[in-house]
Amino acid sequence: MIWLIWRQHRKQALFTLAALAALAAIMVPTGLTMHAKYDSLGLGACRSTFGSASLMTQTEATSRCESLSHQFQQDFGGMMLIAVLFVVLPVLVGVFFGAPLVAREVEQGTHRLVWTQGVSRLHWALAKFGLVGAITAVLAVGYALGVSWWFEPLVGASAGRLTYLSFDVQGIVPVAYTLFALALGVFAGTYWRKVLPAMGIALVGFAVVRVAIEVFARPRYLPAQNLTFAPGGSQTPNPASGDWVMDLGVRNAAGELVLPNAQIGPCPPGGCLDTEAGPGATNWLRYQPGDRFWLFQGIETGIFVLLAAALVFFALRRLRTIA
Repeated sequence: MIWLIWRQHRKQALFTLAALAALAAIMVPTGLTMHAKYDSLGLGACRSTFGSASLMTQTEATSRCESLSHQFQQDFGGMMLIAVLFVVLPVLVGVFFGAPLVAREVEQGTHRLVWTQGVSRLHWALAKFGLVGAITAVLAVGYALGVSWWFEPLVGASAGRLTYLSFDVQGIVPVAYTLFALALGVFAGTYWRKVLPAMGIALVGFAVVRVAIEVFARPRYLPAQNLTFAPGGSQTPNPASGDWVMDLGVRNAAGELVLPNAQIGPCPPGGCLDTEAGPGATNWLRYQPGDRFWLFQGIETGIFVLLAAALVFFALRRLRTIA
């Protein structure tokens, strides 16, 4: 049975390995270049002096380090376009591996040949889902490790790992996204028993779920924290803290938000001359602390793994109704 499944999907596996090799041919040289530049600028050493607190004291040394960070981002900011590709890769697994897994067999009628040769539907499904799922998981782990290494300098020179895009391509969540996409494709193939409609449903369904969780659920995994600081001091948000700033602004002395999406200061000794904010104004941030990265990764991974398991369960139930 395993040999038969391998023969059916070996072309897809070989194409996938070729695609990953091509991707590695891009990632390795660009990643080595970014790591070398990051080290030559001394960004790791200078940003380590910032500490992990949400606020830091602005000094000449920290200003120089932030200038180096901006220089690095200007040199390699275009690499973010490649990072967008990494976000798309999991759904391609669902579209090109998951959706045809059952739909192609049913569309071509080859499932009847197997089920009439003494192989039960459950045995057939578990062998097929298990082998393809195991190969997908192994490739996803390798892909996630490689992307995390590649992305590390970009994150080190920017706002941290909890922000959109950075969070999505690092850690363990890419593996969960990939397994979910595969399970969604399989489930779609048991309902829409033609390959093209199943592929379309897998693509749209993955996008809807990913956006919904990223926009509505992730910011609420834990209550956000609030931070206020006076514009007249030397305290500024620490870019090395990894905090995910979700909202910011300037509040007046009464606590009303008068300047959304803005900050004032640090001010010169004479004070800040901002008539709209008025005297007693403070800067305000609403954020998720950077040290929640792995906790958020675990929560989101758990959500997508549970969704994948549920989809596989319902796909197995649907197989009973296929003639």
